[in-house]
Amino acid sequence: MEKRIELEKRGRKPAEIREFVLDNCRSTNIVGLTDEFVSLESLSLINVGLTSLKGFPKLPNLKKLELSDNRISNGLNLLHTSPKLTHLNLSGNRIKDLETLQPLKELSNLRSLDLFNNEATNMDNYREKVFNLIPSLRYLDGYDADDCEIDSEGEDDEVNGNNEGDVNDDANDEYSDEVSDEEEEEDGVGLDAVYKDLGDDSDESDFVAENEEDEDEFEYDDDDDDEHEERAPAPEAQPGRGKKRKHEDGVESSGNN
Repeated sequence: MEKRIELEKRGRKPAEIREFVLDNCRSTNIVGLTDEFVSLESLSLINVGLTSLKGFPKLPNLKKLELSDNRISNGLNLLHTSPKLTHLNLSGNRIKDLETLQPLKELSNLRSLDLFNNEATNMDNYREKVFNLIPSLRYLDGYDADDCEIDSEGEDDEVNGNNEGDVNDDANDEYSDEVSDEEEEEDGVGLDAVYKDLGDDSDESDFVAENEEDEDEFEYDDDDDDEHEERAPAPEAQPGRGKKRKHEDGVESSGNN
């Protein structure tokens, strides 16, 4: 475990580390994890082979502790040095009775406890007894006192002690409203432009139609003029010219005789 701790530190000082994952490092008790990790908020020791919590350090800011799949059967009183603990996973261990869980009632901030696959879950009225033992407890083995399943995202927010999700939702809603307003404005401009174009096309069509009507009227007037010209009476014959020509014809005939 000590070698694994040095590896996971990655050159950081213990006081700077807020999350530590030591899963599968294999050790029967806790070695190398000291009180220097004062800023640690999340610690995972899954499938390490722990038989007890002997050597568990004082971690005043620890909120989430994963101890599943070990061989722990007692020693939970060593967790009282982590008063801010809200999430404790002891599933897959060897806890047999309610008496072993007694020290957990001192953890006034404990909200979620997982004892799945422990012998203690077989006792009569198991859930009712555990909820009564730990007044602050809201979720046991993933369900609340009314057998409603836990919301993992809500649990994470609660364990982390923040409501960033709500803040982000408000920010997203505000952003969505702004985007919607901008889209409406853009749509409005687009519609105005479309209506304007339609109006322009309509005016142009009216103008073309009027011009065509004028041309038709103009052609109709030309036809009328032609008809008037055809129907106009022929000019009257000039009697003087006709008589003179006849007289001249008569004179020419006499001369020939």
